[in-house]
Amino acid sequence: MPRFCANLSFLFADQPFEKRFAAAAAAGFSGVEYIGAYDMAMAAIKRQLTDNDLTQVLFNLPPGDWDAGDRGLACRPGREDEFRDSVFKALDYATALDCDMLHCMAGNMEKGEDPGELARLYCDNLLYAADEAAKAGVTILIEPINGIDMPGYLLNSVEQAAVIIDQLEHPNLALQFDIYHAQLVGGDIASRLGKHLPKIRHVQIAGVPGRHEPDRGELNCSFLFYLLDRLGYEGWIGCEYKPQGTTEEGLGWLSLWQGSVSP
Repeated sequence: MPRFCANLSFLFADQPFEKRFAAAAAAGFSGVEYIGAYDMAMAAIKRQLTDNDLTQVLFNLPPGDWDAGDRGLACRPGREDEFRDSVFKALDYATALDCDMLHCMAGNMEKGEDPGELARLYCDNLLYAADEAAKAGVTILIEPINGIDMPGYLLNSVEQAAVIIDQLEHPNLALQFDIYHAQLVGGDIASRLGKHLPKIRHVQIAGVPGRHEPDRGELNCSFLFYLLDRLGYEGWIGCEYKPQGTTEEGLGWLSLWQGSVSP
């Protein structure tokens, strides 16, 4: 049955970040993910995980200067050294937190740039990251992100990601299938989950439209959860959505699965 982890960058956002771990545990989650927490000491995060009996499921490599518009460094020319530093920093945190998956954001294309050249650099950097991650027993994930929420992002579709994974053929490179983004870019979620399941290491969920609770909108998320179970998916499902009210008020959908939240 599905295992759900709370994305602390989205859920319990009315609380300070360090208090969201306990809030997630109190809500019944046994795993957490987030975009990044590099301003928080590794020991402090580890203490929150241990005290609340939580698994660190996933987080991102440092994406660059988010406020300045960076959305990852992997495709950005001239920033190869910065990207490599981000790999080592993320792996240090992953080792300290017993986390075996890291999401590597591709980055944005600038006006007038050649997408093919950026894609080649992206693939070179992915191979570097996957090689280093393999030494630590970590898998690098790539996630297509729709161009409405993130204009200019290099990697938009599940199919693009699948081609990259096939071409690079690295055992420590896998697909992060975000159902929300995939619905906005291509739809047909059930058949695409089945087709790409061998490449999928992590799944994320949110309702469409609005990116709110998964039981709100056009997706039949209960059907998709049962489908993943029938397909034999054994990973986590990350709850990366924007609650319409407080997180706790919107967790009614989880009660149907509460017995299977814990691994």
